Amino acid sequence: MLNKVLDSFDAAVADIPNGAVVMIGNFAGPGGTPYYLIHALARQGARDLTIVANTAGGVGLTLDYDDHRLLFQNRQVRKVIASFPFSTSASRPSIAEKQILANEVELEIVPQGTLSERIRAGGAGIAAFYTPTGAGTVIESGKERRVFDGRPHLLELALKADFALIRAYKADTFGNLVYRGTARQFNPVMAAAAAVTIAEVDHIVDPGELDPDAVVTPGIFVKRIVQVKEDPGFPRHPERTFQVRGQHQGKEA
Repeated sequence: MLNKVLDSFDAAVADIPNGAVVMIGNFAGPGGTPYYLIHALARQGARDLTIVANTAGGVGLTLDYDDHRLLFQNRQVRKVIASFPFSTSASRPSIAEKQILANEVELEIVPQGTLSERIRAGGAGIAAFYTPTGAGTVIESGKERRVFDGRPHLLELALKADFALIRAYKADTFGNLVYRGTARQFNPVMAAAAAVTIAEVDHIVDPGELDPDAVVTPGIFVKRIVQVKEDPGFPRHPERTFQVRGQHQGKEA
C-alpha cells in the first residue's frame, strides 16, 4: 500500500477542476470542518463548483470562523446542496444566502437526515431509496411519490462526489481514520461517497499504531492525508471548547 501523506494542503487540492462536485464535512461548527483544505481550495480557485455540505458556510452556530463561506466569497460556487444554507440571523445574511436569493447560486435544500442518507447511499452503491421525510412539503416537488404502509414516501437519489474534503483526528499512513467529537458527523459518510477523499488530520502514525476498534473510516476510502501543524486560533476539540468557554465566563464574572 502507498503512503498517502502529502506535505501541503495546496498540493492536496491542486487537481480539483472547474465544475467538480465537492463534499465538505461540517456541522455548523469548527470541530469537524476541514478548515485548511477549504482555505487551500479558495486559494486554488476552481470555479463552477457544486458544494455538498450540511450548511452553506457562515452559519455561525458556535464560533465565527472562515469555513466554506470563503468559496462563496470568491464566486467559486455554482450550486450548493445543503440542509441549512441560510444564516441563523435574518439581520445578518450569509454570503451564500445573498447569492442564492439573487439567483447567482443554485440551491437544492435537503433535510439533514435525508442528506446524510443520500451520501451514505452513494458510498454504499445504493442508487436511491424511499423516505417519508418531506412528503407533502416543498421538498416533494419533482420527486416520485409512493405509499408504503399507508404513508407517503419520496424517492431520493444517492449523492456522489468527485472530491470529499473531510476532517479526522488521527490517521495512519495508509489512510485509516479515527474521529473525535463532532468530527464524526458527515465526514465518515462523505469519505466513502467520493472518488477522491482528502483528509485533514491532527496526528499521523505508522500502520499498526491505531486501535482497530477505533477506526471508523478504512484507508481504502482515503486517497490523500495532510497533517495540521499549526493552531488555527479557535477550539477544535471538546476539552478546549470547555476550557475557552470557562475562561470567557470567568472574565465576565
